[in-house]
Amino acid sequence: MSAQTVLGEALVAALTAHAGVMRLVTAVFDAPPVRAARPYAEVAEALLTDWSTKDMAGREGRIAIVLRDAGERPVRLRVLAGEVDAAVEALPRDLGEGWRIASLVPVRSRIVREGEGLWAGTNEYRVRMLRMQ
Repeated sequence: MSAQTVLGEALVAALTAHAGVMRLVTAVFDAPPVRAARPYAEVAEALLTDWSTKDMAGREGRIAIVLRDAGERPVRLRVLAGEVDAAVEALPRDLGEGWRIASLVPVRSRIVREGEGLWAGTNEYRVRMLRMQ
């Protein structure tokens, strides 16, 4: 499996296993849903580039968790963003298929209004991975 697939599956698994996240969302998706009740979380497609060494394959890139909610104010979304941070920080370093996280750093977090009573939040991280096989 590709690094992107392994990473995406690990993120979905970490979010769905985290009680604080699942208490606040209707679902966690690995792609934009066709239909979904808010609030929900979506693991966006990772943007990865080569980060290889002489003897190991490596990838560096950005991952983002997109959160969508409805309401007058983004109070619940702020709490959810914090729970997502906790879930991502607890992500196992060994992802499978030989891929291991070397570093995972929060880059930015943002909440914006999408329309009347609609909110979107994004938690973005920099990840560096090495394939240990």
